[in-house]
Amino acid sequence: MPPQPLSHTSARVLEFDSLREVMRGYASSPLGRERIAQLAPSTSHEWIENQQRLTSEIREFRRVAGRFDFSGLLDVTKSLEKSRIGGAALETTDIRDVVLIVDRAAEWRAISQNPPAAMRAEWKAVAQLSSGITDFTEFLRAFRNKILPDGTLDDKASPELSRIRREIERQRRSIQDSLRGYLRRLSEGGAVQDELVTIRGERFVIPVKVEQKRRVQGVVHGASSSGQTVFVEPLETIEQNNELVRLLDEEQAEIHRILVEMTRRIGENAGPIVAALDVLSELELQFAKARFAEEYNCIPVVLSDRDSSGDGPRASMSTKAPLVLNQARHPLLEHNLKARGGHVIPTSIELEDEGQELVITGPNTGGKTVVLKTVGLLALMAQSGVPVPADRAELPVFDAVLADIGDYQSIEQNLSTFSAHVTNIDFISRTATAQSLVLLDELGSATDPEEGAALAVAIAEHFRCIGCCTIISTHHTSLKVFGANTSGVVNASVGFDEATLQPTYELKIGVPGASAGINIAQRLGLNPTIIDAARARLGSQARDVGEFLDRLHAELREAEAERSRLRTREEEVQREKAYLALEGKKEQQSKIKEMEKKLDSLLRDFEYHAREMVSAIQDRTAAQKLSKDVERRISKLRREFRDQFDSTVVAHTTGADQGDPHAQPQVVKDVSEGDTVKLKSVGRSAVVARRIDDNHFEVEIGAMKMKIARDDIAEVLVRSSDSPVKAARARGISVSLQSEHENIPSEINVIGRTVDDATREVEKFVDRAFLAGLPRVRVVHGSGMGILRKALRQYLQKHPHVESVTEPPHNEGGGGATVVELRV
Repeated sequence: MPPQPLSHTSARVLEFDSLREVMRGYASSPLGRERIAQLAPSTSHEWIENQQRLTSEIREFRRVAGRFDFSGLLDVTKSLEKSRIGGAALETTDIRDVVLIVDRAAEWRAISQNPPAAMRAEWKAVAQLSSGITDFTEFLRAFRNKILPDGTLDDKASPELSRIRREIERQRRSIQDSLRGYLRRLSEGGAVQDELVTIRGERFVIPVKVEQKRRVQGVVHGASSSGQTVFVEPLETIEQNNELVRLLDEEQAEIHRILVEMTRRIGENAGPIVAALDVLSELELQFAKARFAEEYNCIPVVLSDRDSSGDGPRASMSTKAPLVLNQARHPLLEHNLKARGGHVIPTSIELEDEGQELVITGPNTGGKTVVLKTVGLLALMAQSGVPVPADRAELPVFDAVLADIGDYQSIEQNLSTFSAHVTNIDFISRTATAQSLVLLDELGSATDPEEGAALAVAIAEHFRCIGCCTIISTHHTSLKVFGANTSGVVNASVGFDEATLQPTYELKIGVPGASAGINIAQRLGLNPTIIDAARARLGSQARDVGEFLDRLHAELREAEAERSRLRTREEEVQREKAYLALEGKKEQQSKIKEMEKKLDSLLRDFEYHAREMVSAIQDRTAAQKLSKDVERRISKLRREFRDQFDSTVVAHTTGADQGDPHAQPQVVKDVSEGDTVKLKSVGRSAVVARRIDDNHFEVEIGAMKMKIARDDIAEVLVRSSDSPVKAARARGISVSLQSEHENIPSEINVIGRTVDDATREVEKFVDRAFLAGLPRVRVVHGSGMGILRKALRQYLQKHPHVESVTEPPHNEGGGGATVVELRV
């Protein structure tokens, strides 16, 4: 039970028991259902907020696919109490239920200590609750694999039990073998009824025809229901059966000893197990609340403190906590309508400091009573720590929820409807405080209208003076006037559509409503003659008031529709404004990024040329000390950079460089894989290993690989398409070949040469092929003993120009030749 329960509550009238019954459907075990049955509202802020935190954390746990199995958990409190008695032995099924509780508690303890990483919310409340579960590792180890699912002891429960059961099984087989042999002998003379062995009183017997029983020496253990068969234990198996009975007694004694030991161990841990049981039952309650909240789109309630300074019937109304429900729904009504495919029309109520009493008027069947029950039930749910079905909920913590709703007529107690209402309201008037919630339905009804109206106004004034939060439904015009003229009282009405003569079930705060009794009667099909006569008899004042209220509600509907249209238009304008601002921001950011890229390319180009020039200047300075030449070159470079920078800015601003590959002359245009390039960023040459996209490459500088942008390339030093000779000449190296204009063969034959001669010829052949840019050559050396082949391949594998050495297919020479891939 929660701490600090409410002093008085009309839970039955507000159907709180029915709500608990719905929530019990979300529990998986008897343990959880019993915990939900004990759910009750509390006045403790700390307890309510902790309950809400627990439910929120479990909802987050479920959101990330967290699950836990509560099925099969029972309340084992009585078994735990029995286990504390010395020498007591629990039944195996009771022990199984206790071990199941402990096993599930240990499983949850592991989850609570390592919650899912995907959870966004904190895990403090659940972690604090779960800390009540101790480490049961040793306890579970003592019970592991000892009790079977059907509640019997496993043979492994003890070595002695295992030995006894093996002997029992062996003894049973021995007896059965003996009896089968005996049966075969008897069956030859037709003395037995059936050739089978059965059991009577834990002793093996055989069925014998009653007229042949004297032929079988033994003990009769009974007869069949027809009397035609007797069950005889032959003399030759009596000792064997006696031994079996002795073994069975030993088994029971060992089982009792094991159960006593298990019970003792449970008793030693009864305290921690009781704590774990309480944690599991609380957890299942939270899981049920979480599932309920997910099903009905519930939210946690924001608690607001009510002013407790008031004392007595004229308490101060200075500061009162608000009661705010936005789009609230009655969960039981929603539950019933869901089953029929319907939906609930939500209710919104705001009782702020200036108004703590609400007077609801309007037509019958318009939903006034539902509003009262919704507020009352949601208040009880909130103070029970249950999320409420609403879009927003801010409620005070009431010390009592008191309701007079429904027909209390009782023949047994000699109470009429009016008497029952008066008796109930008298109790409420003496019980309510400034911190109470009072709900009064159809106030002043079931008596003379004039007297009922006067009584209703007096009752409403009494509760207003107390300072409690009061919601009243009525049809009396006097209460409508009271609500309009009295400070702290707010009028409200439930809607009615004059066109369809149907209630809209919408609550409107600030205006009273017409009862529309004649219209309702017309909709329900009352005789039209009676309807016309009733309208004719209606007083002019009442008719004028009704027509005024009808016009007022029509104007309110029009104003609401216009407000809705304006709100929709405003939202569209805001969306368009936000879209345009976002698009403009994106375009601006895109231009800025593009400009930054161009400027960054210019700066890197400037840095490269400056570094190259400074290096040349430094070398010349060291050699010739020409400082004037240094200054002149730097000035020239600065002017060139400024001109290039200005032209880039102008081109980018005007958009003249869009799609023009020549607008950035500092960017090298043609770069291919295998080219040797010089990088601005490091001032070194590199080989292009891979083209990532049009503007990015992967290059190799020795053993290091790096990704670069196209504008980091200062120039292409060597094209991959160039031969080594062309590449060397491109670097300014003078190269001349003896037979430059002759065709270089791609194959050499060294069959019959010695290893040294062949090696020298192959060396020259490979060098010429490499200089000529041949990618692949073939060396024919023959098979023979394999000595020449082995020597040449070892030499070629170490040659600096050779990429790889392979043996060609059999149809291309096989082992008699070698294919050499060159590094070109």
